[in-house]
Amino acid sequence: MKHTLSVLVEDEAGVLSRISSLFARRGFNIESLAVGPAEQGGVTRITMVVPGDDRVIEQLTKQLYKLVNVLKVQDITEVPCVERELMLLKVNATSSNRSEVIEISQIFRCRIVDVAEDSVTLEVVGDPGKMVAIVQVLQKFGLREIARTGKVSLPRESGVNTELLKSLQTKV
Repeated sequence: MKHTLSVLVEDEAGVLSRISSLFARRGFNIESLAVGPAEQGGVTRITMVVPGDDRVIEQLTKQLYKLVNVLKVQDITEVPCVERELMLLKVNATSSNRSEVIEISQIFRCRIVDVAEDSVTLEVVGDPGKMVAIVQVLQKFGLREIARTGKVSLPRESGVNTELLKSLQTKV
């Protein structure tokens, strides 16, 4: 199972290196990593997606807390969250298929950020499922390049689980 960890650390040189070394020494992969300033000055939020069962994640959490600059570690996998990711996607788009590529990009609410004679570059923002879906749909045109950020995630203050609501809507 993939777990999403939200880690608050002191904003100091080498913190990210120590965290990634901890994972590497134990043979764990970090599938997604996003790092940026948190709401409090001098604090950085690291959002990681890590594969592993509950026992492994518990061990990793304990190991993270042993690092000096780590302030808080939270497994937000089962917590209702707002999740977003950014992707830039360069797609083959000739004069014969450009309108279809643009139409698909509008369905996915993408922004066209660059147009060339034989390609279109799209900016896609949304949950990780949206990223997978648009890549699958546009694959038939030929994908030239993809650049993705890691997933960023914050717990919902409302506590509303939108994934649960979506599953209920599909049953109705």
